[in-house]
Amino acid sequence: ADIGQLGFEERLGLLLDSEAADRESRQNATRLKRAKLKQAATPEDVDFRHPRGLDRTLFARLMAGDWVAAHQNVLICGPTGVGKTFLACALANQACRQGHSVFYVRLPRLLPALALGRHDGSYAKTLAQLALVIDDWGLAPLTDESRRDLLEIVDDRHGCRSTLITSQLPVPHWHAAIGDPTLADAILDRLVHQAHCLNLDGESLRKKGKPA
Repeated sequence: ADIGQLGFEERLGLLLDSEAADRESRQNATRLKRAKLKQAATPEDVDFRHPRGLDRTLFARLMAGDWVAAHQNVLICGPTGVGKTFLACALANQACRQGHSVFYVRLPRLLPALALGRHDGSYAKTLAQLALVIDDWGLAPLTDESRRDLLEIVDDRHGCRSTLITSQLPVPHWHAAIGDPTLADAILDRLVHQAHCLNLDGESLRKKGKPA
């Protein structure tokens, strides 16, 4: 209403601010669309009241996004229904807001896609597309080919890109779940060191009708 009282520089500044905000909003919408997150979770939706052992201080630090800039990993472990995927998607949503590219994939679907990629020539492209979120780690036994694919993934990302993993298995059980001791050592050495761990417990949120 008072725009007429502003000088040219002030009006131009408001216009540029509006354009920048609109452009950032469009870019974030594009990043979220490409991310293909399983759940439309946002940081504002996270329920800290439910007793599941969620470290609120650590989660707040992760929301700041420094772990992505530092190429560190996040491992979210806990029984089914405690909200692992929801928290992972909230962190991924926040990463999109901060300008990072994200891609969500479930490990049981990723490994067959990589196996197929060897035959149709898309293997390298699939590996390059991966970014940030790998859900449902350790649900099924791994073949030798799958173990080697996992090593390729974590080695390609180690020190240059962050990875977020969710699993029903506690981290100490991952070595046995991978199967081959030598490959397990190599994979976990690249994943677990310099990783932030959220270890959840408690009753399923689905029983309470809440998003999990």
